[in-house]
Amino acid sequence: MTFIPKPKVRHPSLPRNELGLTRRDYEGVLSTLCAGCGHDSITAALTEAIWGLSLEPQNIAKLSGIGCSSKTTAYFVGGAHGFNSVHGRMPSIAMGASAANRDLNYIGVSGDGDTLSIGLGQFCHAIRRNLNMLYVIENNGVYGLTKGQFSASADIGSRAKKGELNQQPPIDPVLLAMSLGASFVARSFSGDKRQLVPLLQAGLRHRGFALIDVLSPCVTFNDHEGSTKSYAYTREHYEPAVNADFVPFEREIVADYAEGETLPVTMHDGSRILLHKLEKDYDPTDRVAAAAFIQARQREGEYLTGLLYIDGAQKEFHEINGTPDAPLNSLPFTALSPGSKGLERILARYR
Repeated sequence: MTFIPKPKVRHPSLPRNELGLTRRDYEGVLSTLCAGCGHDSITAALTEAIWGLSLEPQNIAKLSGIGCSSKTTAYFVGGAHGFNSVHGRMPSIAMGASAANRDLNYIGVSGDGDTLSIGLGQFCHAIRRNLNMLYVIENNGVYGLTKGQFSASADIGSRAKKGELNQQPPIDPVLLAMSLGASFVARSFSGDKRQLVPLLQAGLRHRGFALIDVLSPCVTFNDHEGSTKSYAYTREHYEPAVNADFVPFEREIVADYAEGETLPVTMHDGSRILLHKLEKDYDPTDRVAAAAFIQARQREGEYLTGLLYIDGAQKEFHEINGTPDAPLNSLPFTALSPGSKGLERILARYR
């Protein structure tokens, strides 16, 4: 993979955060995603959120799996730690890294395929253990990196680029996370920066597992009639023998609407999704009521956006496991090694 660095040009009047850094200091390399991809909008929101919180780049760890979404970690905070794992295995890497160094801010970026198919088991256990991290799903309903197969979040009736009709019900990551006991659950739209940035900041500050499912349009492969997550372009006369695709330049789809409003968002292929932003008096602390409300809006064909559920009283990963306050990688070997007599006592428990 070729990474193209961004030009190191900074206007002297750019605003600075508490660390004296500009937004440009939180950028990564140039994106290689299709022009107009919703994932790039999420990258911009992440950059804005991290800059606004004045987080030190060297104290951030970015983790991902495989897919278009997992390339996102290269596009923000170039000075942070990073690990691109194999498909669906990002939660295990995050868990090991967090166990070794609890002082870092962990940000996992994954896709609906990476999370809800091959990585579903790992995703569930990261929630169950309340791992202290921000977990962002860039949800477009397809496997964009491998030519547009349905993902586990594709809606019934979705039609693939080659005409296949999806007849399997989707997995909703929001409802799944709530049923597993997640302590922070939110949903947003990639083009609604005004809502997404504060949600990302809240997730970064949350003590425990913070999930944000972000509906993110794919410009290339979700070109079916009635798509609920994406828009796409295809040639008027598509020739199956031609493997290369031309993706016209498009601008990101943006959405700006008030609390309590339902907004129809028209995609470039003529399909549309309905976004409903939570009312101001919505109670995000009632898990049962929140799940019922999400399902009720889904029956109306609407995606509920905002902070859907939060529980600040749950113990997070390190509290559950009784780890020391200091990161494990900072402890001396003598503190980590039980010695021969200590090892004998440990082994005696299993005899």
